[in-house]
Amino acid sequence: MQTTQAHRVSAAAQPVPRLGGMVPALTAAVSFSVADILLKVIYASGMDVLTLVSLRGMMVVAFFFVWLRISPPSRWHTQRERVVAVGLGVLFAMTMFGLLKSIAMLPVSIAILAYFIYPLLTGIGAAITGVERLGWRALLTAVVAFLSLGLMLGQQISELSWMGLAFAFGAAVCRVISLLGTRAWLAGTDARVTTWYAMVPSTILFLMASAFVGEWHVPHNVAGWAAFFAAAVTTTLSTLLIYMSTNTVGPFRTALVMNLEPLLTLILSMILLGEVLTPIQLLGAATMIGALCAFQFVRGK
Repeated sequence: MQTTQAHRVSAAAQPVPRLGGMVPALTAAVSFSVADILLKVIYASGMDVLTLVSLRGMMVVAFFFVWLRISPPSRWHTQRERVVAVGLGVLFAMTMFGLLKSIAMLPVSIAILAYFIYPLLTGIGAAITGVERLGWRALLTAVVAFLSLGLMLGQQISELSWMGLAFAFGAAVCRVISLLGTRAWLAGTDARVTTWYAMVPSTILFLMASAFVGEWHVPHNVAGWAAFFAAAVTTTLSTLLIYMSTNTVGPFRTALVMNLEPLLTLILSMILLGEVLTPIQLLGAATMIGALCAFQFVRGK
């Protein structure tokens, strides 16, 4: 009787940590959406992508250096885990530069939606590597999502920057590899340590690139600097929370919750930036976001 009661209590309590585990991803989605909008303010103030990622990287590295000294982790990474995290840092650098460059070259709503093919690529990559199987329903929803993206881009494709789209798609591929790598080799590690080991090499790469270019383009006004510091805080928070979420609920649930980001970014870009999408493009965007969510749910069965 006692064993049965204990089992029931345990079963009843099981969904709670799962719901709680979604909070980091939900917060990351909102935080990233805010940062997406702030980027347009930053670029309008005269700051370029390379200067942005270089200064932001130095701020983040300094922040985590102090945090890890004040509150050390219970366990630092092993040598193998450090190597993996450094590799993720290189991927992170490529992801951030590609995404920020695409936002600079495209309307923010289109850049984010183009980048958000990564949940589909995550599932396809997991199927190819044998992590999971994809049934016909998952494949069907993936096809719908890709067609919806095409519908959204179709009316403006001649007016859009092909380089901007290439940066968005390249960032998505790097994000997929990072998500799968984190789950495969860094499960159970301290997300702060992973972020630290990932940010150091990525920041070094950005600083080397800035030194090679030899020019810094900082904001020309107070609004630009305020947007920069706010974006630095929100993107740093989001990056840490994604590592936490990937470790607790996995890359696939994390990708599902992060589908909120393009929806929120689309709404905010129309309200705050005055971006306009035609009814056909809005239909394509809505269908794509719905298909992304359906794709994750179907794969979970």
